[in-house]
Amino acid sequence: MELTSNQKKRVVMISTGGTIASKVNPETGLLTAGLMTGEELSEMCDLPESIKLDVISVFQIPSNRMTFNDLVVLKDKIEEIFTDKTVDGIVVTHGTDTLEETSYFLDLTIKDSRPVVVTGSQRGPTVLGTDAFVNLRQSILLAANEAAKDFGTLVLFNERIFSARYVTKQHASNLDGFTSFGFGYLGIVDQDTVRFYQKPLKRETFEVTTQLPEVEIVKCSLGSSGHFIKHAADIGIKGIIIEAAGRGHAPPAIMDSVKYAIEKGVQIVLTTSAEEGEVKVVYDFPGSAYDQQNAGVILGKDYDSKKARIKLAVLLASAKEDISSYF
Repeated sequence: MELTSNQKKRVVMISTGGTIASKVNPETGLLTAGLMTGEELSEMCDLPESIKLDVISVFQIPSNRMTFNDLVVLKDKIEEIFTDKTVDGIVVTHGTDTLEETSYFLDLTIKDSRPVVVTGSQRGPTVLGTDAFVNLRQSILLAANEAAKDFGTLVLFNERIFSARYVTKQHASNLDGFTSFGFGYLGIVDQDTVRFYQKPLKRETFEVTTQLPEVEIVKCSLGSSGHFIKHAADIGIKGIIIEAAGRGHAPPAIMDSVKYAIEKGVQIVLTTSAEEGEVKVVYDFPGSAYDQQNAGVILGKDYDSKKARIKLAVLLASAKEDISSYF
């Protein structure tokens, strides 16, 4: 039996640009991200008749140009779309460079239970062996699926479904570009079939009430100084993410600057550069997680530095007082 229009699943695709929307620039022979419209992309996905797709272009940019202001614009557009109860889900097409950050921001700020799926491609739509159309098609199928509700924001890449909280870009160019170290993927989309194997136990959202503040990442390595931390505090940065080794061990030379920044009211969160495991108080030597915690640094547990940056910015913009309790 043929589905009538009111029986169809309705998905809205939001195009923001990126490699998935790129075309070759004839002057350079290189790809220019964001030139292909969402309408052009969607027309090549061979969607089943059971899905009605609407397309909106919000940005047409490479994702290295995404800013905190752009994140809020995107969030507001999604919330506006979800005021229409006939919409079953939303797909956001995005460049892969900052896809993990945008998806986690949406995960933290979109309260609606309906699916938001973020996807992109490692190869442009006109490049041999492109993954653009299969990723987009499977993301639309996922967004239309009832089982995808109440997961928060999802990322679909290379047939795999990831939680926005733990997804990370693992390869600069390979089609298998994303993974979740230590946690794995939540499920798969195999051609037209959606299968989930696991579901996150916890979902948290926050209401952003002020402009997202500047939060920066300072990565530590052997012999690092605290110059960048002190400079960040002096120019008014509101939050700093320290990425240190192992359990959160930083060179002791940074500690004077850490204490200086905290005295100036800067929120500092400590993360680990390791792909798995978490920051934890185990040792008591200078520069350890213990030493930093005693100075007022928040221990970021298993957050990577980019996800911790997004969360700290959201918490500050949500006027949360006890920041440490959310990490």
